[in-house]
Amino acid sequence: MFKVFRKEMMWGGRKLILETGKVARQADGAVIATYGDTVVLCTAVAAKAPKPGVDFFPLTVNYQEKAFAAGKIPGGFFKREGRPTEKEVLTSRLIDRPIRPLFADGYRNETQVVCTVLSHDLENDPDIVSMIGTSAALTISGVPFLGPIGAARVGYKNGQYILNPTLEQLDDTDLELVVAGTQEGVLMVESEAKELSEEVMLGAVMFGHKEFQPVIDLIIDLAEMCAKEPMDVPPPAYDRAAVKARLKDVVGADVKAAYAITVKQERYAAVGAAKSKALEALVAEGFAPEAVATEFKELESDILRGSVIETGKRIDGRTTVDIRPIVAEVGVLPRSHGSSLFTRGETQALVVATLGTAQDEQIVDALEGEYRENFMLHYNFPPYSVGEAGRMGSPGRREIGHGKLAWRAIHPLLPAKEQFPYTLRVVSEITESNGSSSMATVCGTSLSLMDAGVPLPRPVAGIAMGLIKEGDKFAVLSDILGDEDHLGDMDFKVAGTEKGVTALQMDIKITSITEEIMKIALEQAAKGRIHILGEMAKGLSGAREAVNQNAPRITVINIPKDKIRDVIGSGGKVIREIVEQTGAKIDIEDDGTVKVAAVDGKAAEAAIKWIKGIVAEPEVGEIYEGKVVKVMDFGAFVNFLGSRDGLVHISELKNERVAKVTDVVKQGDSVKVKVLGFDDRGKVKLSMKVVDQATGEDLSKKKDEAAEG
Repeated sequence: MFKVFRKEMMWGGRKLILETGKVARQADGAVIATYGDTVVLCTAVAAKAPKPGVDFFPLTVNYQEKAFAAGKIPGGFFKREGRPTEKEVLTSRLIDRPIRPLFADGYRNETQVVCTVLSHDLENDPDIVSMIGTSAALTISGVPFLGPIGAARVGYKNGQYILNPTLEQLDDTDLELVVAGTQEGVLMVESEAKELSEEVMLGAVMFGHKEFQPVIDLIIDLAEMCAKEPMDVPPPAYDRAAVKARLKDVVGADVKAAYAITVKQERYAAVGAAKSKALEALVAEGFAPEAVATEFKELESDILRGSVIETGKRIDGRTTVDIRPIVAEVGVLPRSHGSSLFTRGETQALVVATLGTAQDEQIVDALEGEYRENFMLHYNFPPYSVGEAGRMGSPGRREIGHGKLAWRAIHPLLPAKEQFPYTLRVVSEITESNGSSSMATVCGTSLSLMDAGVPLPRPVAGIAMGLIKEGDKFAVLSDILGDEDHLGDMDFKVAGTEKGVTALQMDIKITSITEEIMKIALEQAAKGRIHILGEMAKGLSGAREAVNQNAPRITVINIPKDKIRDVIGSGGKVIREIVEQTGAKIDIEDDGTVKVAAVDGKAAEAAIKWIKGIVAEPEVGEIYEGKVVKVMDFGAFVNFLGSRDGLVHISELKNERVAKVTDVVKQGDSVKVKVLGFDDRGKVKLSMKVVDQATGEDLSKKKDEAAEG
């Protein structure tokens, strides 16, 4: 019934298996990729004909994790998988980025890739498996895909690169880098690093590229067994050369003049006017509007790219290495814990940092298990930032991806939780955008955290690099504009400190780039990063000595484990009372660590005193303040030290005969008592008569002193 095709190999110490022909046979391409015990079903389906009127390639990638893959039942009320998690969104982007440039030019059929995690061994992340499975599914599908691609994860420890480190190994490495590409070169890089040098980062990329070559060979072997005949891509329904020539005649000079305008909005207006003029003229001559629009983009690209290659000058007059003017400001919002306004040319980020307690940590329910995240970075890109009126909604893939890149850049510099027990949330509002708002977010985040008093050892800056490549000639551009990103060949973002790189992300729009180009880009980025750090230092050069006055102060104390129950109380009664009475926030961990947070120092002090009173052991001879909780004929029971009760015998109430206990104390009275000792059952024996109830002085000591005198 099934005609199964299977290829396997040992790779990085584990078996990699690619299998097709048994599952999802109605898809154009379907491959089950297995690495270790992690299994992902990758499918590719393409529409039979292009969408009418579409002048772009409609590709969708959906990566989805099923809870059953890790033997779990989803949380929540509905008990089924819902909207994509952040991990699913980021992995979808990770798969999309290296495959998108490899579809045949002019291919416009709607194409969908779906990767479903069927099994997760909690050792091998499904993202690399999904990228390899997607590459195989597309290669055998008959879709005009110019792959295959390979992908690998690279770690770095003690001067050695590690191929596909396990999740456990990643906790103890200085680098997590994902690289994807073809046999010829690299297409995509995503990474987080602990201030590593450019040489180490480049070495990691090339190591990964070399190590995934056998995977590409494996996919080719599978395709030779079962690949479908490639789909024909029909040529354009018009004479491209004729349209291009007429466009150059009609608006070539206008477009060239428009790209000499340095102000973005004015430039866009001039380009828009040229496009309208071209449409009006060429449609009247009988050319299709879609053909004119498509070739107009090509004309824009040719003019921008040709100018850079020929003259070394860019749209705004800069050379290839110049950075736009930078203004870095901090403390721009009066009530926030930390804030900054970072402006670089026409890109601007308003970044705000908020310090919270352990109660504010994000609980993440992942396949690998539930964990808590104490650093969150949320990036927002409202339409007004580019001068447009648009739909406002929940964060899209772009916002989540840019936010995670900035998160990776900052994360290696954050203090350990034990040293700085705060939950951190940073929000970056992009208020203007013309190139690399994610790197502006990195700079603004660094400044806002330092403004809040978060002890970053060094500030972090980021820069976006671009590439214009025509034949053997190329130019690497520092601090790219939006147009240079859109019409260029590379988006290469590098973030780090003066000591080294903390994050690197690269996307290529051509089939691949060489090691030489990457090396030049990294060296150029390092110089640009140092310049930006210098400009940031004019606003704030290091973390403030103390947390902002509006932020909660967190005090950490330790109590015996066997006292945790006493502090919490039955059903949380005691800790709720402490919080309500003092206004402080209290977090108690299983090891007895107690964190008390309050903006008001007196509130924190009162809560700490209360807790210490609960856990303290009564000492013979010490005087305590307590409350009468029960009156009996033979004496009064007094609660002290929060949870301790002791008996004041009727004979210890006053220095005279007492007929009735209620003649001296009543239930609810506050009294001062001295610990006399413990009876044979461990019960505390107390005395009131030896304590001055007004001053709390020990009267027995006064008598002893008088006797000695």
